[in-house]
Amino acid sequence: MEKVTGAIKGQYDVVKARQEAREMARNLGFGSADQTRLATAVSELTRNVIQHASNGMYIISDNSDQQLIAIQAVVEDNGPGIPDIEKALEYGYTTKRGLGAGLPGTKRLVNNFEIESRPGYTKVTISIAKKRRYMR
Repeated sequence: MEKVTGAIKGQYDVVKARQEAREMARNLGFGSADQTRLATAVSELTRNVIQHASNGMYIISDNSDQQLIAIQAVVEDNGPGIPDIEKALEYGYTTKRGLGAGLPGTKRLVNNFEIESRPGYTKVTISIAKKRRYMR
């Protein structure tokens, strides 16, 4: 199982995480649309870390099994937390003069989206997957 990890401290790390997500998706045989969906979601989550928490970390893993080809990305930080997750997942809700499309847009891009947050800790886990093709 392949896994890449990295610190999120600045814009360069956002770009690096995005590139690593796209590369893993490409190497596992995902098409360009899925590669873009995953890269965009990872980019948005890591950018949120810079904007709201200043630093954090990411882990991108190949979670494939016999039935599915799957990639999971986990983004964590030790920032202020999200006081109202339900509200944060509504389009248009923003705390930093943005469009309010970040988290809800990310959720729409992936197959699985989980968020856990409290003061001092936020963790978002996303994944994309596709069924394996079997040769006869």
